[in-house]
Amino acid sequence: MLEGLKIDILKTEVLKANQALVKYGLVTMTWGNVSGIDRESNLVIIKPSGVDYEKMALDDLVIIDMDGKVVSGKWKPSTDTATHLELYRKFKGISGIAHTHSEYATVFAQACREIPCLGTTHADHFNGRIPMTRYLTKKEVSEDYELNTGRVIIERFKDLNPMDMPAVLAAGHAPFTWGKNPLDAVINSYILERVARMAFNTILIKKDFKNLPGYILKKHHSRKHGPDSYYGQK
Repeated sequence: MLEGLKIDILKTEVLKANQALVKYGLVTMTWGNVSGIDRESNLVIIKPSGVDYEKMALDDLVIIDMDGKVVSGKWKPSTDTATHLELYRKFKGISGIAHTHSEYATVFAQACREIPCLGTTHADHFNGRIPMTRYLTKKEVSEDYELNTGRVIIERFKDLNPMDMPAVLAAGHAPFTWGKNPLDAVINSYILERVARMAFNTILIKKDFKNLPGYILKKHHSRKHGPDSYYGQK
C-alpha cells in the first residue's frame, strides 16, 4: 500500500509544496507545514516537525493515518498534524492543507481582525472577508491544543463553504489555507498573504475604507469559480 504509485506521487507533491513555502517567501525558519491526503487510502503525508526545508527529502516526510498514527517515516510529524486531520475529516472536498506564519496575514490574526474584501484582487480568489476564529479557551489549549485549533476552524465555518473560502485566520496564531492538492493550498497561502498586505496598506491610506460592493465581489468570484466561470482556457 505504501509503495503504491499514488502515494509516491503524493509524497513528491507534498515535498514540492513544502519547498514552495520557501520559494514564495511564506515561512521563516521552519514555521509552517504542508500536507496532502490520499482519499482512497485515507493516508496523509505531512512535513516532519522542525526539519529544515532546504535539507528535507522525500524520505523525511511522514505518512500517517486518520487517527494520527505514524504508518511510515523516521521523524515525528508536524506538531500541527491534529489540526490538519480535523480539517480533512470535516472538509471532504479538500486534498491539501498549508499552514504558515506569513507576515501580513499573521498581523491580522494577531489583531483578531478579519481581512476585509476591498478590491477585485481579493474577490477573484476569496468569496468575501477572510474569516477569523475565536480564541481557544484555557481548557481547549491545555487538553488538546492542536485538535481544538481544528475544531474552532470548523466551528467558524458553520455557515461558510470551505471551497469558496479556502482560508482562515486562527485568532492570535496564524493562517491556514487549503485546496484541491498540496500546491494549490500553498498558492492560496501566497494569494492570502498578498491580499492581506494590500488590505493593510489600504487601511493605512484610508482609515474610513469601504468594502468592495457585493455585486462586484460576486461577479469577480463567479467568473473564476463555479459553474458559470469563464476565466482562462477550457
